[in-house]
Amino acid sequence: MRLLALKVSDLRLREVINISDGRRLGLIKDIDIDVENGRISALILPGPARLLGFWGREDEIVIPWERVVKIGTDVILVEAPSEAWTRPPYRR
Repeated sequence: MRLLALKVSDLRLREVINISDGRRLGLIKDIDIDVENGRISALILPGPARLLGFWGREDEIVIPWERVVKIGTDVILVEAPSEAWTRPPYRR
């Protein structure tokens, strides 16, 4: 097995594509990390914009790391159901 070393900043430049329906999900907004095990647990993407971009965005899309199929040079392929996992955006 060949290990690939990538920086988080490199991952954030790749577009995420859902192979289940061919939909472009967008760029990575954040990454959930399992600190105890030192592994990525999920990719966080911004949800779709509401009504013409007014009034902010909808919930974030959370793709569990187990659903990442392939990391290419330009895109990250994931297998997510049409109703992708969502959660309210993190507020500080």
